Amino acid sequence: MMPERIADEAILSAVDDGFARQVAFLQDLVRFPSQRSEEHPAQSFMAAAYEADGYAVDMWRVDVDVIRDLPGFSPVAVSYDDAFNVVATHTPRNATGRSLILNGHIDVVPTGPLDRWVRDPYDPAIEDGWMHGRGAGDMKAGLSACLYALSALRSLGYQPAANVYLQSVVEEECTGNGALACLQ
Repeated sequence: MMPERIADEAILSAVDDGFARQVAFLQDLVRFPSQRSEEHPAQSFMAAAYEADGYAVDMWRVDVDVIRDLPGFSPVAVSYDDAFNVVATHTPRNATGRSLILNGHIDVVPTGPLDRWVRDPYDPAIEDGWMHGRGAGDMKAGLSACLYALSALRSLGYQPAANVYLQSVVEEECTGNGALACLQ
């Protein structure tokens, strides 16, 4: 029988146990230049990570025609031909309660002139406990944290009682259309 509440210490210990793997994953993710229209390789990496953890994965192209008339849509003047969202789904055997969406974006803002960078923006470095690199804080760390938070719970033998959707979306830095498409 499962206890009503998982001990805080056990959760913190499980997070600590997976922390080095989480940091390594984030470093790998930061290495992907995922500016607008260059997100596909990073999204393929996310899909592979979700699949490796045993989640059902859906990866699809954002279709502007499906979201064009929705509240929150932002007009675009760029092609979405290579803009793919990725959703991993945790589905319990007997779902109870409300589902949860953990949404983060894979795209990053342009680097600007590289000569203004102290280091290569896509070569992550850890200094004084902080990771530096394009997207390390916004928002690739969030994508990594969501994946590894569920991994920590699973390592304890627990799983959420309801569906959980891990969403890695494109186009947050410009419009938010990736998240809008993901919610359809």
